[in-house]
Amino acid sequence: MSRPFASVRARATLAATLVVAVALVAAGTAVLLSLRSNLLGEAGTQAERSAREVATGLAFAKPYDDLPLDVDDRPVQVVDEEGRLVAASEDLERISGTGVDAVKPQPAATARDGGDDDDDAADAADDDDDHGESLEPGEIGARTTVSDGSATIDGDTEDYRFAAVPVETEDRGRLTVYAGAPLSAEHGAVNTALTVMLIGFPVLLAVVAWVTWLVTRRALRPVEGIRREMAAITASEDLARRVPVPDTHDEVARLASTTNETLTALESSVERQRRFVADASHELRSPIASLRTQLEVAAAHPELLDLDGAVEDTVRLQRLAADLLLLARLDAGERPADARVDLAALAREAAEGRRGVRVRAEEDVTVAGSRGQLERVLANLLDNAQRHARSAVEVSVRRDEGPHGAGGGGQAAVVAVADDGEGVPAADRERIFERFVRLDAARSRDDGGAGLGLAIARDVALRHGGTLTVRDTPAGGALFELRLPGA
Repeated sequence: MSRPFASVRARATLAATLVVAVALVAAGTAVLLSLRSNLLGEAGTQAERSAREVATGLAFAKPYDDLPLDVDDRPVQVVDEEGRLVAASEDLERISGTGVDAVKPQPAATARDGGDDDDDAADAADDDDDHGESLEPGEIGARTTVSDGSATIDGDTEDYRFAAVPVETEDRGRLTVYAGAPLSAEHGAVNTALTVMLIGFPVLLAVVAWVTWLVTRRALRPVEGIRREMAAITASEDLARRVPVPDTHDEVARLASTTNETLTALESSVERQRRFVADASHELRSPIASLRTQLEVAAAHPELLDLDGAVEDTVRLQRLAADLLLLARLDAGERPADARVDLAALAREAAEGRRGVRVRAEEDVTVAGSRGQLERVLANLLDNAQRHARSAVEVSVRRDEGPHGAGGGGQAAVVAVADDGEGVPAADRERIFERFVRLDAARSRDDGGAGLGLAIARDVALRHGGTLTVRDTPAGGALFELRLPGA
């Protein structure tokens, strides 16, 4: 079952919007909590200031009527140590949160004979005294108790933060002043901030989503151009085309450059393959045509049959087919076998029966690989050396502690094949390892071969983790050096 298509732009926009939404919710919550805490603290400070102002008057023995009980229409209660309300704001109609629900001062006798409400108030006052502090007459307590509640003043009901401040008087004993500060500012500010967030956050998220969509579209526009060009290359099979490289020097530009490098390598590979097929067809055509001609002549005139020539063309055709098959296997990535091969013994076997070939080999020079492929390398190198030597070819096999090509450092096995011919020009020392390349264009195909021997030798060397290079000998001939990692 196929999955629904989701573009990178859509996923990026959704992810960015979700991240910003989470951040906004967290930041908004922190702002609201901080704002509420600061406003509650400020309300508590205002309530404490009002309570201490009244307590100061009591400490100086002012009458209840001279106390600032009705400043800014804030609720104020004065309670004695028996829990009796002795003074209160004039327009106070209801109050909760202070522990004393009475709103009108009552005579002492009434307070003593009062019901359960006064008993509850006295209990609340006793609780406060239990947690109070020892004070001298005329001293105001340093400790302030804060609580939240509500009050109704002149018909208006609001929430308040109350501060309770104890004061010790000379003639009236210990009194407790309850003063409240309205929380309307706190509620208004928090509600306003919440409203702004509820309206602003969706708008901000919409802006973030829109900007992210535009930015990702602009950022991914080169990618879409690369995709279109790759689709066109696939449709046209024109590997000479290249994708556009944006002038941004970023990951997309590097992707386009890498894509073009891949296309270049692919074009080169395809071109080599086409050239290989064309050259192989050309090389196969000659022995096949020659063999056909000889057979047709023999069919018409049996007495003219050139049996030796037919056998020679057949052997040449067989060798060419074997070379092409080996190259095809190497191109397909065939891994060499992991057998131990004695290069000294292999060199002696390859030189056996060849005129003018001398072998100098150290003992126990072994490598890991395919004996058949390495045998083909030595045979090709000897065939090439004998073809260009004047009189002698020398093969040396030794161990070397130096680097061995792709394998890096460590012990290497070296096979050197030197001839006393004219050598290889410096400009052609890499070209001779290309397929179907023959430097002497005037020589015959029978003498020069198909130009595959050195190409096969280098490919096998590379497959075994080694190298195959050529340079001049001190006498001026060619020296081919095969360097492989030791077993």
